[in-house]
Amino acid sequence: MDRQHRILVTGAGGFVGTLLVRHLAARDSNGASVAVFGAREGEAVDICDREAVEWAVKVARPTAVVHLAAMAAPAEANRSPRRAWDVNLTGAMNVAEAVLRHAPEARFVNAGSSEAYGDAFLSTDAPLTESAPLQPTSVYGATKAAADLMVGQMAHDGLKSVRFRPFNHTAPRQADTYVVSAFARQIADIMAGKQAPVVAVGSLEAERDFLDARDVVRAYAIAALDPSVPVGPSSVYNLASGRAWRIGDILDHLVELSGRDIEVRVDPARLRPNLVPRAVGNPEAASRALGWRPEIAFEDTLRDVLRFWRRQG
Repeated sequence: MDRQHRILVTGAGGFVGTLLVRHLAARDSNGASVAVFGAREGEAVDICDREAVEWAVKVARPTAVVHLAAMAAPAEANRSPRRAWDVNLTGAMNVAEAVLRHAPEARFVNAGSSEAYGDAFLSTDAPLTESAPLQPTSVYGATKAAADLMVGQMAHDGLKSVRFRPFNHTAPRQADTYVVSAFARQIADIMAGKQAPVVAVGSLEAERDFLDARDVVRAYAIAALDPSVPVGPSSVYNLASGRAWRIGDILDHLVELSGRDIEVRVDPARLRPNLVPRAVGNPEAASRALGWRPEIAFEDTLRDVLRFWRRQG
């Protein structure tokens, strides 16, 4: 990364945004600029505020925008669907339109979601490619699918877009509303004597493709900084490992790391309708276009997440 790069990151204060800003800073040996949607007149910029977004992009004059800002928790989207549509679709439109108007040469890196595939996972046990149809089953998945399609359409109008569809990802500091952190925090509390040796769980049978979030932000950085990565309507990439982890096996691995005898108890309040029993992605397109592959073994990620929660105690 050199001085000519000015990277604007939306959602920079979130879990993934914080990791991305840290990753960009670590890559920077020449003082390149990393801007964030931080403040306008002392207040955070709301991507739903079109005027504020216009101002932020105009001031930043970015060479690349990494759009992370979103209502990212599916449960929260279910509770507040109108807000989810406002943030995940209209907010994305505000940012993309501002880039087209004020920084038309900037790369627009969009963080979508594998949740956009939805029912497409039911058609095969093989890892899905980017040609699979978008058939979302949740509010969150639908909002991310709509934004994905919108960015793809705007690429025909000149938006220099790279669209990512990341699969499940975690790392230390992720909120315990997500499954790996939820398990790890309970186990850490048990190890610290703050909780009885019982872990409350929902369904353990779903199979998901998991990544370390530190690998995910590496892909975003490559797309933002490397001019050899193609942009345009066809630049859409899964971020995946191609491997399924059963949720129950993740729990078993964390329990094993704890070295404790822990009872697993199903909590009806944690059970959710599971419309997609297995979701795995094919990472080959990202490998070809970006030279990207997951580098952090998920077993190491689990160890790191558990260690993080133990330090919180």
